[in-house]
Amino acid sequence: MSRVASGALALIAAGWTMSAQAADLYGSRNTVNQSLLRPDSWAGPYLGANIGYAWGSVANNPAKPSGFVGGVQAGYNWQNGQFVFGLEGDIQATAADDTFAPWKFSNPWFGTVRGRAGYSFNNILVYGTFGLAFGELRANTFGLTESHTNVGWTAGLGAEVGLTHNWSAKVEYLYVDLANSNFAITGMSNGYSFGTFRAGVNYRF
Repeated sequence: MSRVASGALALIAAGWTMSAQAADLYGSRNTVNQSLLRPDSWAGPYLGANIGYAWGSVANNPAKPSGFVGGVQAGYNWQNGQFVFGLEGDIQATAADDTFAPWKFSNPWFGTVRGRAGYSFNNILVYGTFGLAFGELRANTFGLTESHTNVGWTAGLGAEVGLTHNWSAKVEYLYVDLANSNFAITGMSNGYSFGTFRAGVNYRF
């Protein structure tokens, strides 16, 4: 009986040891996986691309241009604790256009330069953004074309998720107001204001 009891105790001790080693190994692997999936910091430069959709209206005309947008962005973040601040610029090509009566309006491209301020929850960053917007408003009528590059403002909200140590994905809504300018072919002061929702990826260096 003593030999049986001694053997049972030895087996139990061996089982506990193996279980503890397995738990330590799993924990270390889990920690490694988490470190790979989560950025150490949001600070630093980044470069990325996005795609989305824009819809809006033309001032002093019933036209409501809308269409797909796509472009690239670059920026730099600073981080203090869980607070993240940054600057971002982007340039977008758009297919937004609409025709009302003899006038067709389109917005072939636009860009923004914005400040960002947000709060990070580990690998999730939520932020607000505000800054300068610029872009082209083009009018066509009876074979005549007139284009103006207008400057205005933009504001929006977004969220970004760290996928790996370097890669992140984001969704963002921006409201953009390109200021009015006088169009000779319409005889009016026309501008373009619109909302755009887009998704994108960033690579952080």
